Amino acid sequence: MSDVHVLISPDAGRGRTAGTSDDVLDHLRALGAHVIDISGASVEGSQNNAREAVAGGAKRLIVLGGDGIMHIGLQAVAGTGTVLGVIPIGTGNDFARGLEWIPDDPVEAAAVALHDPMALDALRCGNHWVASVATAGFSSDVNERANRLSRPKGPSRYTVATILQLPQLTARSLRLDIDGEVITHAATMLAVANTAWFGGGMHIAPDADPTDGYLDITVVADVGRLELLRFFSRVFNGTHMSHPKVHGYRGRSVRVATDEPLVLWGDGEFLGPTPCTIESVPGALQIAR
Repeated sequence: MSDVHVLISPDAGRGRTAGTSDDVLDHLRALGAHVIDISGASVEGSQNNAREAVAGGAKRLIVLGGDGIMHIGLQAVAGTGTVLGVIPIGTGNDFARGLEWIPDDPVEAAAVALHDPMALDALRCGNHWVASVATAGFSSDVNERANRLSRPKGPSRYTVATILQLPQLTARSLRLDIDGEVITHAATMLAVANTAWFGGGMHIAPDADPTDGYLDITVVADVGRLELLRFFSRVFNGTHMSHPKVHGYRGRSVRVATDEPLVLWGDGEFLGPTPCTIESVPGALQIAR
């Protein structure tokens, strides 16, 4: 087998999961891969290493960690022929959750990461690529607060962040131009989805299909705090779409504008402020399956 470049999240390489990382690398080698570890000591270092590897002709980049390290790998491989393999051992793992063929067990996922690829869509927002969901409003505020929390670990961190952020709940004026059709809302939350999950296991866009060339757009209109809590109790199993204040749309691109700039996050990472245009780019990502 040819060279396989591997990018390990700093969090995945320390403490409790350090042994897991070693086991995964050993298994990749046992399967015949020549492993080249390009992990950086920082986010910026990992970003630079991934881009340089792809620019230098890397055929396959395997990321080991959560959605954050997947997002870094995506920026390097999207729109190229380099295959991305994903081994999920992070906090949210929402992208891997949306791809049913990626096992939860890291060693089993390592074997899948060496399989032949299939083409998936990716979202493009300015200079950023997004694999799963771009979001703004309350969900974006929760994402930012969750990133500041040192504990708890795992998906429950998003639940704690939601409760802490709830007193600051507010609706914003939202203008969406979806393939030329303009829609306005007073909204508490916006999610533009390529895959179905975000926020550590919230099934925000149950019908999202990363092979159909479309965005799945979920808008949560002006709701109160108790009503939002009821909404979140349903979003984990995907039954929220029948709520009268939840609106779903589909399109190939959406222009998002607000009266005051809102911060957008994608795959749990900072993207930038509104206004912005998000588009689905068919087949932008080659993912190991």
